[in-house]
Amino acid sequence: MRTVLVTGPGGAGRTTVAAATALATARSGGRTLLLSADPLDTLLGTPPGPGPADPAWIRDGLWAARVDSGDHFRTELLALQERVTPALDLLGARPLREEELTELPGSGQFALLHALRRAAEGDWDVLVVDLPPPREALATLALPEQLRRYLRRLLPRERQAARALRPMMAQLAGVPMPAQWLYDMAAHRDAELAAVQSVIEDRGTTLRLVAEPGPAGEEALRLARAGAALYGLAVDPLVPNRLLPQDSADPWLATLAAQQRKSLDAWRGAGTHPADALRPVPHLGRDPHGPDDLARLDTAAGGLAVDPEGPAGTGPREEPGRVEDRLAEDGLLVWCLPLPGVAKSELTLVRRDDELVLTVGPFRRIVPLPSVLRRCTVAGAALTDGLLRVRFTPDPGLWPRSN
Repeated sequence: MRTVLVTGPGGAGRTTVAAATALATARSGGRTLLLSADPLDTLLGTPPGPGPADPAWIRDGLWAARVDSGDHFRTELLALQERVTPALDLLGARPLREEELTELPGSGQFALLHALRRAAEGDWDVLVVDLPPPREALATLALPEQLRRYLRRLLPRERQAARALRPMMAQLAGVPMPAQWLYDMAAHRDAELAAVQSVIEDRGTTLRLVAEPGPAGEEALRLARAGAALYGLAVDPLVPNRLLPQDSADPWLATLAAQQRKSLDAWRGAGTHPADALRPVPHLGRDPHGPDDLARLDTAAGGLAVDPEGPAGTGPREEPGRVEDRLAEDGLLVWCLPLPGVAKSELTLVRRDDELVLTVGPFRRIVPLPSVLRRCTVAGAALTDGLLRVRFTPDPGLWPRSN
C-alpha cells in the first residue's frame, strides 16, 4: 500500500489538497481511502464514513472516512476501565459512564494513529491521510517509536518474573510485583504501536507538504522539512497552494501575486524545492465545493495523483545513516546521518549510553547507535550540506586488540 501523509500550516488548504490528491489517485485507477479529522462533506459532496472500517464510497474508486477522536477516546477509556475493574472495586471507586466522558487534550493524536493502523489493514492501493499542521503532525508520527521505547524501559519483557515466584519476590523486595495483566496490556499496546510504526516507516510512505507562498509559509515549511529529515520521512513534491493570477489588473491582487512569485522563486533557488518538484495549485476564486472543483485543482496543478507503486516500492526503510570506516587513515569511524534543511544553530546532539539524542528545533529523536559504535567514544561532529557526520574513536578498554 502507498501512503501519503498531507500536512501544512493552518489555513494553507491542506485538507483541500489531500482530498484533491485522493480523488486524482482514485481516478487514475487506484483504490483510494481518504482519512481526515476535519469536515469533508462540502469538499466531497458526500459525508465520509464513521471510520476506516466503515468508509463511505464517494466516486471513481474513492472512499472517505472520518477520524473521530471523541469516539476513540471514550471507547479506549471504557475498555481500560473494564480491565482494571477489580482494582477499582477494591478502592471503592465509582466507575465512569460513557455519557459523562469528555475528550481530553492529546486524544486526537492517538485517534489518528489508531485510524492509520486500521486503514492499513484494508485492501487499499493508496491511503491519503489529512494530518494536522506540521509541528503537531510530526509529533504524532514520532509517537509510536517513542512510546515503544518507554514501554521497553519501564516494563521490559525479558525481566518478567515467573508467576509462581512473584509472591516470594514481593516479600523479599517489600513491594508488590507488577501484575501479569499489566505486562499483557503492555505487550498488546506494543504490538499495536509496532503496526502503525511499520506504516509510517514503510518506503511507500511519503509526506506531502502544502503551503501558501508567503513569509509565514516559508518558515513553517523549513521547520517541517527539518523535522521530516530528523524522523527519516521521505518528502513528496511541494504543493504551493492558492496561487493568484500573475496578470491581474487589480493593483491589490497584483501585489499579492508578486509576493507569492517571490516566495516561489526563493523555494526554487534554494535547491530545496527544484522547479520540477513543485505542484502549484491555483486559486479557484472561491472555496472548492464538490469533486468537480477538486478535479479542476488537479488538472490545473499538472497532476496531484500518486503512483500506487510508490517511489521506491514498499517494505521497511533502512536504518538511519551509514558508518564510514576511516580507522586506517584517521583512526576514526564516522556515522553519517542525512538531515537536509537543518540549520546548525537549531541542532544539538548528546551521547547517552548506546543511543544518540538528536534535537532539531522543537523535535527530538533518540537513535540507537550501530553496534560497532557502542564500543567507541564521540570525538566530534559537523553538519555540512545537510549531512551530519559524527566522529567516533575506538575505546581501548572495549575495542578488540590486534595481535
